[in-house]
Amino acid sequence: MPAIPWFRSSNSSDPRSKPPVVANVLGRTYKFDTSQQVFALSCFALGAGSAIGSAFVYRRFFRRLRSSGWVTPDVLERKRWVRGVVTSVGDADNFRLYHTPAFGWRWRPIKFRWVPSKAKDLTGETIHIRIAGMDAPEASHFGREAQPYSAESLAWLKSKIEGKTLYCQLVRRDQYSRIVAVVTYPPRLLPGTFFRGKNLALEMLSAGWAEVYSLTGAEYGPEGKEEHERCEEEARKKKVGMWESESGPRESVAEYKKRYRDATAEKPPSQSSLSSSEEPPPVRRQRRQPITTKEKDNGGARKSWLGRFFGRGSK
Repeated sequence: MPAIPWFRSSNSSDPRSKPPVVANVLGRTYKFDTSQQVFALSCFALGAGSAIGSAFVYRRFFRRLRSSGWVTPDVLERKRWVRGVVTSVGDADNFRLYHTPAFGWRWRPIKFRWVPSKAKDLTGETIHIRIAGMDAPEASHFGREAQPYSAESLAWLKSKIEGKTLYCQLVRRDQYSRIVAVVTYPPRLLPGTFFRGKNLALEMLSAGWAEVYSLTGAEYGPEGKEEHERCEEEARKKKVGMWESESGPRESVAEYKKRYRDATAEKPPSQSSLSSSEEPPPVRRQRRQPITTKEKDNGGARKSWLGRFFGRGSK
């Protein structure tokens, strides 16, 4: 029977070695060397720890979140910060973010990863971000009329963030499967891994192109709701953005959404839709084409292609 690597035979004698442990295995006596066992177990523990640690570092810092579907509940529970490049701005309160984790995206000496520029390459590769804490004028969707200043608000946001790098704290998923996030600019000098830049929602409120979002499930980030309301109030007093020509009561974004939501709920069903009590229309049968003179001469019935094939050979 071959000896196990960390077992020694009984005739081994080394004055420097520690006293071995005697073990009896299947009627044979072995001397167990504890130092070799500890070394083997240490190597195994080190390899397992390295594998687990590498997997954690990859998932936390190197794995790219390809789309909103890749944002799992544990990521939202931890309110993870991600960095990315804005590829498009769809509305004045949301945009598409291409996640750029770890390094290799920016400086030439170590740049080996690139953000796609073609629309077909970006399909299914971006996260749909909804800016938290603010609400912008609604553009025309689904046949609805656009709110005043919706185009100007969208143009302002595009000029600020399109093609730029942003940091987003992923907070929750809304009813449209968008990821609500606290959005900030990169810091000017300090590394963005440990420091944050200016809040995008607060800047948009101060510029007068948005309102404070105050419906259920609102998120405001570390600044809080009071800071958002203060920025909006200052913009109203300075009459900047969409507040420059305010005269009299104005329909807010929340009131605009509620008006169309109530109108959709009260809209009667279309007359073309059938109720469960109505009977379906009768099925109209197709008339059979009359038999031609040639077919009458051949027996008064249409022949299949197989019949015509065999009939051709009998002529």
